[in-house]
Amino acid sequence: MKVTQALLGEHAVFTTLFTHLETRIPQADSGAEVVALGAMLQSALASHAQLEDKLLFGALEDVMDTRMGPVAVMRLEHEQIEGGLEALMTQDDVTAATRTLLQVIDTARSHFAKEEQILFPLSAQLLGDEVLETFGERWASARHVIE
Repeated sequence: MKVTQALLGEHAVFTTLFTHLETRIPQADSGAEVVALGAMLQSALASHAQLEDKLLFGALEDVMDTRMGPVAVMRLEHEQIEGGLEALMTQDDVTAATRTLLQVIDTARSHFAKEEQILFPLSAQLLGDEVLETFGERWASARHVIE
């Protein structure tokens, strides 16, 4: 399996989680409850982002301009998502926490769309199937997937 296929599968799981959170967050009784929901999301997204950075972004940067372009945008958005989740951890007001976490989810949805529509096809073009399949094996090993 290509790493882009594996990451796309993870995106599908996150999309379901985002939809659930968007329903659940407005029902939260306290900022602490929203922060707890965000902490769960933060943990899951961190693992996903680390694998993208390690397996895909670095390889693309070896064949592209690293100062601008799709990979630079993806890294910036990773920082925005991580920064939003870190800021959430200090909020105790339910309204502010809700606003912050919903903004993070919106940014993540947009980020995933860019990866799926631009970065993954570009990866296939620049890196080729063999490299993406090798990275897919590394993804499976990191995720402890038995083939």
